[in-house]
Amino acid sequence: MLSVGRAVKSGILQLPVRLSGLGSPSGVQMFSGLGSPSGVQMFSGLGRLSGGAGAAGWYSSLSDSAPVHLCEHYLVSVQQVSGLPWWLSIIVATLSVRTLITLPLATYQMVIIGKVEALQAEISELAKRLRYEVSIRAKERGWTEKQSRFQFKKNLRRIVSQLYIRDNCHPFKASLLIWVQLPLWISVSLALRNLSLDQSVLQPEMASGGALWFPDLTSPDATWILPLCLGLTNLLIVEVFSLQRVSPSRFQRIMTNSVRAVSVLMIPIAATVPSSMALYWLTSSLVGFGHNLILRSPAILKILKLQTVKSESPYRDIVSAFISKYFK
Repeated sequence: MLSVGRAVKSGILQLPVRLSGLGSPSGVQMFSGLGSPSGVQMFSGLGRLSGGAGAAGWYSSLSDSAPVHLCEHYLVSVQQVSGLPWWLSIIVATLSVRTLITLPLATYQMVIIGKVEALQAEISELAKRLRYEVSIRAKERGWTEKQSRFQFKKNLRRIVSQLYIRDNCHPFKASLLIWVQLPLWISVSLALRNLSLDQSVLQPEMASGGALWFPDLTSPDATWILPLCLGLTNLLIVEVFSLQRVSPSRFQRIMTNSVRAVSVLMIPIAATVPSSMALYWLTSSLVGFGHNLILRSPAILKILKLQTVKSESPYRDIVSAFISKYFK
């Protein structure tokens, strides 16, 4: 049986080899789940006409769901409490949501990724020792190459899992941000669309709540300025963060190109939706980009006790890499 220090108990690893001298995973911490609201009631002032029979189906159910109504209530509350015009209220509400909800999750994601990266050296050393022990046992037992490879992969997965438990940094936890951010983005978008429809009692306020070249938040931006700004912002985000990968894998290149395509596709989509939605999408992208830049600050990395500080001037490095790639 293969054991990794004292933390890997009998029966966890199945390879009949003992691998001694390795550090023992310890201190497994439990993490609590996130509570979710179980029900949201419709609030007054945002009732819809009940005669619209053409809005049936899953989209109608989604736009009439509790999370969307909760976002409507939040948007209306921000506007009524602040007294700001609707366009500025949307910006303030977006900044608040991104800062209070997604920024802490992005910070948590960064901590998890930092811990996983810090484990790579230890995992590499464990893999070397495990490969040696498996090769010895393979000669003793007469294992084929396929059997040896199976035993190595199986036990390496178990060892890595124990290390993740020890440091409380399973990579799946890093995906928590997207599982919260994407439904939130959809809910706020649909909430703004609902408020912009003729059936909403707030539609007249939204129609006169815009500014500059988009005075009517209920109609699409005819100038395409908001959609183009959205597409350029998203492309900038993709390009800036792709510069960090010195030698990206094939999967990373496919994902980067896919996000580029989605960023371009969002331009005509944003040109067909109410300006309130396009304004929200643009503001959300800008705020998210700003938060990601803040999290790259060496001071923030030291506060988070991350050992992945690769540069004391990350912003200058980003600008230099961007200029070197696209303007030289």
